[in-house]
Amino acid sequence: MDVYKINGGNRLKGTVKISGAKNSAVALIPASILANSSVTIGGIPEISDAWTLKALLEEIGGEVSFENGQMTIDPKNMLAIPLPNGNVKKLRASYYLMGAMLGRFKKAVIGLPGGCFLGPRPIDQHIKGFEALGAKVTNEHGAIYLRAEELKGAKIYLDVASVGATINIMLAAVRAEGRTVIENAAKEPEIIDVATLLNNMGANIKGAGTSVIRIDGVDELHGTKHTIIPDRIEAATFMIMAAAIGDGVTVDNIIPFHLEAVTAKLREMGVEVIEGEESVFISRTDVLQAVDVKTLVYPGFPTDVQQPLSVLMTQAIGASKVTDTIYTARFKHIDELRRMNASAKVEGNTAIIQGPTKLHGSKVTATDLRAGAALVLAGLIAEGETEIRDIYHIERGYSSLIEKLCALGANIRRETIAVSTIKRAE
Repeated sequence: MDVYKINGGNRLKGTVKISGAKNSAVALIPASILANSSVTIGGIPEISDAWTLKALLEEIGGEVSFENGQMTIDPKNMLAIPLPNGNVKKLRASYYLMGAMLGRFKKAVIGLPGGCFLGPRPIDQHIKGFEALGAKVTNEHGAIYLRAEELKGAKIYLDVASVGATINIMLAAVRAEGRTVIENAAKEPEIIDVATLLNNMGANIKGAGTSVIRIDGVDELHGTKHTIIPDRIEAATFMIMAAAIGDGVTVDNIIPFHLEAVTAKLREMGVEVIEGEESVFISRTDVLQAVDVKTLVYPGFPTDVQQPLSVLMTQAIGASKVTDTIYTARFKHIDELRRMNASAKVEGNTAIIQGPTKLHGSKVTATDLRAGAALVLAGLIAEGETEIRDIYHIERGYSSLIEKLCALGANIRRETIAVSTIKRAE
């Protein structure tokens, strides 16, 4: 079993370059299925989710190369081969194969998605959209079957402003006949990124980034070249790390506008954040103030950032509160932090964190992607050695994390330990 081992206390200093957005990449790669010639996407992060999607596209006949952050996909020979099991279970974003394959082939068989368990995350809004476009959707033997004689544009109102449903419906609708209107659409930057790729491929999408998206279907899409946007969640994670144990850190290759909610909360805690055109500088912060945070859909505070921020709260003076309105089960890291001496408890969909407390190194487990990032930060702060297990969660979303942290001065390494030696800390 591979683990991360961190000797805490080393202050971080220097510049870290942020990778391409994980939440864009996992949608942009399936979107290439819709083209009739090669699609090249630059800036793809070197994460396990990207490699899994590469394997899935190859399973259905795609020719895919992935080197130095650039993925080139030739979709000409792809077929609507069923993908009921295997790699689709490794990541939640495998559901984007549904919209892309439905758009191109008018049929698909995709296993129910995997990824981090964050409580119930139904795909009912995706299915609602597919059915409105004319598809018949059934759940057979644990896989979703989508079939359509033809796809026709429709007006679709999302009951929840879901990023996944918004993108999936876009993927299916770009080659539907007529106009599709998505109302109460999600507004995240990753949606704009996917719409930009599709428009460069010949789609006609207007309104991405607003609550109403209009899509006029086209007969075919062609290949193109596209560069992914920077990862705002990775950027926020490093900003929080810099606030917690930095001696002056520049977070480079970002879009500061995408991080306004995070920047505002850090400043409220007493962190000095100096914005550049494509970077932010986080000064050393010796005194942090407690703060209350509620996660909301974009442009509100991102649910993906509340777990790392909750670690920073352990170092703030007073009681902080985090209320997650998106994923109420996203507090499994709190038990792990308590193993490290954090003073924290969960009440319903709110975590209450009392600080400042001195964290102690311990053996902990990453229960999901962002919980893993939070535990890395806790290990950087803690006194002594921290061992983090189930690091595959972390590597689904953070590219070259160890290399980036070591370059800033952290003492973190990856080790392989024998399974027989693993004993859960009580």
